[in-house]
Amino acid sequence: MNEKLITAINNQVTNEHQAAMIYTQLGYEMDDLSFPGMRDWFMAQAEEEREHAQKFADHLLARGYRVELGDITMPSLKAATPLDAFEASYAHEQKVSEDIREIVRIADEVQDLDSRSILNWFMNEQIEEEDTVSEIIDQIKLVGNDGAGLLRIDRGLSSRQPAIDA
Repeated sequence: MNEKLITAINNQVTNEHQAAMIYTQLGYEMDDLSFPGMRDWFMAQAEEEREHAQKFADHLLARGYRVELGDITMPSLKAATPLDAFEASYAHEQKVSEDIREIVRIADEVQDLDSRSILNWFMNEQIEEEDTVSEIIDQIKLVGNDGAGLLRIDRGLSSRQPAIDA
């Protein structure tokens, strides 16, 4: 495995752990605003991000390489509304998508075919992640500041569980 690709995947392990922390903070923000369903959705997302980190780590370990976590820095996250939280989530998912696309470019550049299946899985996962968050944003925008509408969305999001195959 090429050193440039090993470094990129190690960086992504760290990035996925950062994403878990971001989602945890957004969950805390929703809890503070008394939206327990949205809190649960964000906490389930945080767990899924930890599973993604493990998936990348397992790929390195299975190929005989060491996993090296880097420093994790947290952006300042404050959500005054559910829309704020989900827009922050969407922006972060777009960043993660680009990070994974860059790993794909590196894998192609160094002709590492053995990483292709995991990278394809993550590319598909990111399309799903962005679509899901985008739909939630559309719903929140549709109801605006209508308390009953926001509570219905909150109730609907409360049933979210982390993906089993994440």
